[in-house]
Amino acid sequence: LRERGLGDGACASAFSVMVKESCDGMGDVSEKHGGGPAVPEKAVRFSFTVMSVSLHMAAGGEGVEEEKGEEEEVIIFQEPKPNSELSCKPLCLMFVDESDHETLTAVLGPVAAERSAMKRSRLVLAIGGLPRVFSFRFRGSGYDEKMVRDVEGLEASGSSYVCTLCDSTRAEAADNMVLHSVTRSHQENLERYETWRTNPFSESAEELRDRVKGVSAKPFLETHPTLDALHCDIGNATEFYKIFQDEIGEVFQRASPTREERRGWRAALDKQ
Repeated sequence: LRERGLGDGACASAFSVMVKESCDGMGDVSEKHGGGPAVPEKAVRFSFTVMSVSLHMAAGGEGVEEEKGEEEEVIIFQEPKPNSELSCKPLCLMFVDESDHETLTAVLGPVAAERSAMKRSRLVLAIGGLPRVFSFRFRGSGYDEKMVRDVEGLEASGSSYVCTLCDSTRAEAADNMVLHSVTRSHQENLERYETWRTNPFSESAEELRDRVKGVSAKPFLETHPTLDALHCDIGNATEFYKIFQDEIGEVFQRASPTREERRGWRAALDKQ
């Protein structure tokens, strides 16, 4: 702050803290050599990493005309090793099977409540003789697909709704391998759960399931899934699909094949 000439100004008091959240099952942690009964004992760990602390301030120093609405971000702290287990602090360790939705929600409920309270409030700490205000932003990006489905209220992995990011079904994903975008959100999942619970249009089970696109439990933690393995696979498959067609038609020997020729190569590949 002093380097920027912001040592003790009032503008240097509103900080933003970015927190990454992670949660995963730890598998079987039962006693292996004890003399007691063989109890299947599974554990789940919920942890967080402080990714960065930054200060947002209006851009434009001395002699520069300030443009309205432009903000400059001063990075106070950035985690140098964000994926290291040393920077990832466990918040909650619980003996529960990650597939047991009810118990998981019961144990993580207080964490979710605390988190939403922190999102809406500010932490004031006296640092360097001045009250500094910290606001928190959470990114739940440390979840695998199984855990995302669990905490966002989606059907389990065998569901025909293959994706945690969009409403695509297996058939649609096979049909359209290219045009995908992230459409699901935590808020939408909550709304769909309400629809699932109340069935306002008195639909049959199948129609209702199609309306809510596989949401069948109450979402209780907001996640921000990044590109997952499924979409990575779909993208790779598309790429290879094109390459294989070109190989079948030995495109490297021709300048510009006709559309009919390409159609023939594609038919040959589909038959394969």
